[in-house]
Amino acid sequence: MRYEIIHENDAFVAVNKPAGLLSVPDRAGQELSLKQLLKERYGNIFTVHRLDKDTSGIIIFAKDEIAHKALSVKFEGRDIEKFYLGLVQGKPMNDKGTVDAAITEHPGKQLKMMTHASGKPSLTDYELLETFGTYSWMQFQIHTGRTHQIRVHMQYIGNPIVCDELYGNGEPIRISALKGKKFKLSNDVLEEKPILSRLALHSWKLNFELNGEQFNLEAEIPKDLRATLQQLRKWKG
Repeated sequence: MRYEIIHENDAFVAVNKPAGLLSVPDRAGQELSLKQLLKERYGNIFTVHRLDKDTSGIIIFAKDEIAHKALSVKFEGRDIEKFYLGLVQGKPMNDKGTVDAAITEHPGKQLKMMTHASGKPSLTDYELLETFGTYSWMQFQIHTGRTHQIRVHMQYIGNPIVCDELYGNGEPIRISALKGKKFKLSNDVLEEKPILSRLALHSWKLNFELNGEQFNLEAEIPKDLRATLQQLRKWKG
């Protein structure tokens, strides 16, 4: 659960969060979170926004109340450019597009969201970067910050995020599925391990202005996603 500091100053710290680590403590408070780790390092720290536990990438925490208020206002509005990268099931019908579909809480399933006219306005731009037939590597820009926004919108257009148990089939990616008949399990291995079994979504870039200074911050794609893309390119077609 090592995290990488991308940028820090007197106002905030930007971190490349690993997948599998909570952004902030959950209600039970029994699981380690990035905020706890940062509090041990900096003392007081303030939550500006959150990433899902299994989403990797850039996240910002404020160092004081003034910065917290200023950054929170920017995130709640549309003053911050937020870009993500992700692997989805299949190939979207259009190489570029916008999903404009309101999002609300699912009435029957706790912690799940859904598109519905009565929900809050939600806007996501998407662009196809690379396709592998079964999967596609995509870029997203979210103009609103709803819970699970990209995950819900990708399900809405029929291309859920890979390994998404809540909005997709949750199936991991295995080499055997890519190689087909060419795949053979080693004699000393009893069961194949998937090359990717976590939500294939990465918070990539944040562009914003604060106190007259422009920040263009980027979080490197983690090793598991890079390795998955390498295998998909290798066995494409």
